Amino acid sequence: MISMKRRMLLGSAGVALAAPMIMTRAAFAQQATAETPMSAATTMPPDTHRFNVGKFEVVVVKDGSRTSEKPQETFGTNQSPETVGALLEANFLPADKFVNSFAPVLVNTGSNVILFDTGLGEGGRQNGLGRLVEGLTAAGYKREDVTTVVITHMHGDHIGGLMEGGQPAFPNARYVTGQAEYDFWVDPARVGTPAENGQKGVLANVKPMAEKMTFIGDGGEVVSGITGMAAFGHSPGHMIYRLESEGRQLVLTADTANHFVLSLQRPDWEVRFDMDKAAAAATRTRVFDMLATDKLAFLGYHMPFPAVGFVEKVDQGYRFVPKAYQFDI
Repeated sequence: MISMKRRMLLGSAGVALAAPMIMTRAAFAQQATAETPMSAATTMPPDTHRFNVGKFEVVVVKDGSRTSEKPQETFGTNQSPETVGALLEANFLPADKFVNSFAPVLVNTGSNVILFDTGLGEGGRQNGLGRLVEGLTAAGYKREDVTTVVITHMHGDHIGGLMEGGQPAFPNARYVTGQAEYDFWVDPARVGTPAENGQKGVLANVKPMAEKMTFIGDGGEVVSGITGMAAFGHSPGHMIYRLESEGRQLVLTADTANHFVLSLQRPDWEVRFDMDKAAAAATRTRVFDMLATDKLAFLGYHMPFPAVGFVEKVDQGYRFVPKAYQFDI
């Protein structure tokens, strides 16, 4: 039995030991108040995730995420809100809200540092988005390290980070994109159509890079081991990319599917942001049939971070299976 005197000594020691930590926290709080708001002082770096595909190093960066209401206004727009909500609830998700995240990808092949898509950039930062460069820095890469920027398609959340302060964000890079995609967006015929606002972003962020741009189509090569595949529908020239190194493969599916439940379990449901809804649904089925049949891993730009997984065919569509340790052994 511990004596009362010993308890008092231990209690005093505990206070003494805790005091430096209390003082450190207090000092930190005072410093944060004096120099910058506490919220800024305690901001965490963006989520990043690193793994290997053969000899290729892959780094996924969470450019940000946002919560939206009324899922049926985005996914399953040809379904009732009750039908969409019921599918979400059956997958342990809320029926009235969904989270959309954004996942640009850097691939270091050993001789090239290739960035796939650029997030929302400056325009997203007031809402806590546009954190790609910050995430690359946390992962040990500088903007100047990027040798190639690949644009899967030209919606704003993929091209918003191409420019920074009116200058190219990745100053040493060349650019690769689909020919059909570029031709659609720069065509003056877009003026006066629903695509006009999207075109303004392309003219501001993409067209200035045209002289450094390589345009490819289905089967086009970015570098050895990285091949483009046509996956039209979400946008007129939407492209996906297959990575292959030392017998390992990963398919970057971009926006072929934009929700791990609503787009995969019901690939035929219409999605608000699919520009050709019938073509997009057909492409989803074709691409994810291939992935399921060949048991290939994929990385989807809007999948739950780190956005990597597999699919198996079930019921009317596919079940998303997140990556575990498959690439670690």
